[in-house]
Amino acid sequence: MKIDSVATKALLDIDKNIDTLVKQVEMLSYVNPLNIEEEKSRFFSSKYLTDPVFKYPEINFDRFKLHRALFTQSLELIEDEEVKNLYEDIIYAYSGLIQCIQTIGTGKKFYYNCLRCFGTPTENDVENAKFILHFEDENKDIPAFQAKYNATEAEVFFKDFSKKYDFSYSITHSDKISAIAMVLNNIKTLVLNTNHTYSDNEIAVLTNHEIGVHMVTTMNGLLHPLKIFSHGFPNNEETQEGLAVFSEYMSNNLTITRLKELAYRVIAVDSLAKGYSFSRTFRLLHNQYDLEREEAFYITVRAHRGGGFTKDYLYLTGLKKVYDYYHEGKDLSLLLTGKVSLEYTNEIKSLIEKGLAVPSKHITDSYTENKNTNKKVDFILRSLK
Repeated sequence: MKIDSVATKALLDIDKNIDTLVKQVEMLSYVNPLNIEEEKSRFFSSKYLTDPVFKYPEINFDRFKLHRALFTQSLELIEDEEVKNLYEDIIYAYSGLIQCIQTIGTGKKFYYNCLRCFGTPTENDVENAKFILHFEDENKDIPAFQAKYNATEAEVFFKDFSKKYDFSYSITHSDKISAIAMVLNNIKTLVLNTNHTYSDNEIAVLTNHEIGVHMVTTMNGLLHPLKIFSHGFPNNEETQEGLAVFSEYMSNNLTITRLKELAYRVIAVDSLAKGYSFSRTFRLLHNQYDLEREEAFYITVRAHRGGGFTKDYLYLTGLKKVYDYYHEGKDLSLLLTGKVSLEYTNEIKSLIEKGLAVPSKHITDSYTENKNTNKKVDFILRSLK
């Protein structure tokens, strides 16, 4: 496909239009409650009986106009059938995300919209989670697991780790996020949670996860003629989180404790499907599974925020898919080209061949050599169904 052909110009125009529209659709900017800590105190004071009432950021776009503008794109001008089908999938996926965002805080409405976008754990996924929970955690008394660094001190480690890469980004701090760190793709920013004290193990995990993958795919995504690599393919969350946890594995930082955290997330999301309230999911994790109340609370927040955010089970399914993909000898760099999905590897290759995409410039540091020495972790990942 010549880059100066009429059909290609039409494609680039459509791609640019979609990019302009979906820049505002950053789910994590809207779904993280603003009053987590206040509601945690209230919840603990109620002896885990009164469900938190979360407040969310205001939505700063016109949802109806955004939907309408997405669906008025002239996809019939894209002559290449494969590319046209990809853009159809993208428009439907973003329409689903807009519906999710516009129903944050409405309970069941938001939950049903999330089901359409992210799905829910299958019986297999729940069995995999329960299988992982049979294993003993590492010894938490060893120095690597001791909480040591506040967000400002932790920032130094992220900056030092980032010297491995030829890009720059911003770091900010927040007390309004449910994760202990996260990357905001649309503004190339790492956010560290000021309510958290980080251990050496967490720093090792997060640098490889957030910078080694999420920031790498953010930066690679910006290098293509097509902006869909930057704003994201359909179902990219599963692949991106799978790649990020796989980076923890390859750098020898994936522990049984971390795998169990991902398993508890599956259990928490499965409880949504069973109709559990916030307090009931919390009590399941805290009483039945013996999770410390702080950890049980934050895992419950992640699953119940917005009214039922099902995305969290995808970390484990994504990890298994990427682990298998790697052990089949397939090319990981294809999955680092941007916010892409495993299901679209053929389309990515095709777009590179047509000059509409470029191979990954930045490669996850841990992917150059498998340093994992934890045989138990390998056994678990091989055994997952």
